[in-house]
Amino acid sequence: MQYSTQLTEMASAIRLLSVDAIQNAASGHPGMPLGMADVAAVLFSKFLRFSVQNPNWINRDRLVMSNGHGSMLIYSILHLLGYISIDDIKKFRQLHSITPGHPEYGCTPGIEATTGPLGQGLGCAVGMAIAERMLAQRFGGDLIDHYTYVMARDG
Repeated sequence: MQYSTQLTEMASAIRLLSVDAIQNAASGHPGMPLGMADVAAVLFSKFLRFSVQNPNWINRDRLVMSNGHGSMLIYSILHLLGYISIDDIKKFRQLHSITPGHPEYGCTPGIEATTGPLGQGLGCAVGMAIAERMLAQRFGGDLIDHYTYVMARDG
């Protein structure tokens, strides 16, 4: 697969948004967004199926960030895709923000699981994958046909 200029620019934007938000918050973990920006750009551009207009689309692919302390990676992507605003990014790690230090399900559109304790996301992702398989068996693979991805770098 050829790595395009568009993917390079997306990865650079992820890095810049992440570092800027972490610097402004005076708190956060830059390693994940800096190191995984290229992977995330390819994953969201070439593999994941989702709908910004319908974030709860039943057949969307799921991405669980088990290493939730690197949350600015996913928040930067969610901003670039239109799920959250630049003002939300500017409020990273602030009280009552939709961009808390660790992703929280139900708080931020596009977040599939709350992660915090190391290793928690891996179990969540396995559960989601098992549920997807059970739903596909019950309702048919044409109706339920999504994948679950997990980013894990715990401990």
